[in-house]
Amino acid sequence: MTVLPHAVVTGGGSGIGLAIARALAGAGHPLTIMGRNRARLDAALADLPGARAFACDVGDGDAVAAAFTEAAAAGPVGLLVNCAGVVRTAPFEKGDDALWADLWRTNVIGCVNTCRAVLPGMRALPSARIVNIASTASLKGYAYVSAYAATKHALLGLTRSLALELAGTAITVNAVCPGYADTEIIRQSIATIVARTGRTEAEALATFTGTNPQGRLIDPDEVAATVLWLAADAARSVTGQAIVVAGGEVM
Repeated sequence: MTVLPHAVVTGGGSGIGLAIARALAGAGHPLTIMGRNRARLDAALADLPGARAFACDVGDGDAVAAAFTEAAAAGPVGLLVNCAGVVRTAPFEKGDDALWADLWRTNVIGCVNTCRAVLPGMRALPSARIVNIASTASLKGYAYVSAYAATKHALLGLTRSLALELAGTAITVNAVCPGYADTEIIRQSIATIVARTGRTEAEALATFTGTNPQGRLIDPDEVAATVLWLAADAARSVTGQAIVVAGGEVM
């Protein structure tokens, strides 16, 4: 019987992160989820029998080190999925230093902190995986999210560089780049557009589905399935890649 590696999913309490956590748990991975919201993590555990959760701000290096030390009690981490992230929208000229610092701290330094925490242990394993949940904004620009796009470009650069550094090991590092997905963040954005502009919900939804040639939002389970494939032994030669899940959107 194949023993699957201990998986850690940051941002695992909701949205795409929770979909990934469910898929990994369903496949039989020992599982730990992390996030800043303890109540949200506890609610997620109801769908994740046997999983553990640790409240952790990935932007805090000391907190990350402590959380991963505790998580290692369930076994060395062989699969790290970096899904913790924040989005802020604003015209470039209205994006202040606090906005840029907040996104950089979570979307980039958060990944740096978690990778630092797992790499020493991963080097001792027969194989290991790091999967960074990036975005189509890692590959192209979008108006009014310049800070977000900049951090996601940085995350992809980190992914590719780390993959090359680790190419001589059994550790792969890849990015999954979803388009607009059917998550709470998008539903809140639709509600905001309706409230501020008077547009209908269908018109607001078209703001997001219009970039997808298939004319729909991405199902978080589609992203989760991509992560499962990257975690499999069959993907051991796939590293340093940006795998786009966006219905054919041109990058």
